[in-house]
Amino acid sequence: MHLRIISGTHRGRRIVAPKSLPVRPTTDYAKESLFNILNNQLDLDGIQALDLFSGTGNISFELASRGAASVVAVDMNPKCCSFAKEQAIEFGFENIRTIKSNVFPFLKGMGGKYNLIFADPPYDLETTNTLPGIIFEKGLLTEDGVLIIEHGRETDLSLCDHFVEKRTYGNVNFSIFR
Repeated sequence: MHLRIISGTHRGRRIVAPKSLPVRPTTDYAKESLFNILNNQLDLDGIQALDLFSGTGNISFELASRGAASVVAVDMNPKCCSFAKEQAIEFGFENIRTIKSNVFPFLKGMGGKYNLIFADPPYDLETTNTLPGIIFEKGLLTEDGVLIIEHGRETDLSLCDHFVEKRTYGNVNFSIFR
């Protein structure tokens, strides 16, 4: 599985994840589209970001490369966490913290404010629609913060509170919340 960092200090660096990881990484095409959306809504330089269901760390690395001050990457798979942690060290990203945890209890037990929360749960996860409610009830976004959830076409998050819009790129959908 070959991914690359698209922009920033580590532009062009390859992320070679083992095939054994149980992930479906955001494609470069969808990732480029995601960051075009983000660049129009946020200045990524110096932000605090939370990457939920972080998998390979693909999005975390992109955020760190583009100047995020801090990225917390959360995934419950120990192999994904180990890979992301090793990769962050190899790239010299001291601003990425990897946490092995189930996202739902993690969110319920945490505080803090983030400029960006990105979530890429498994497409067949039945509780994806509860994420916006948990995040907004806990007040985890800054006043101008953005929540983006990646999901398949079967998932409709448009009825969730704070929903702004949905963007579709092939099989990848991004629902945006403010």
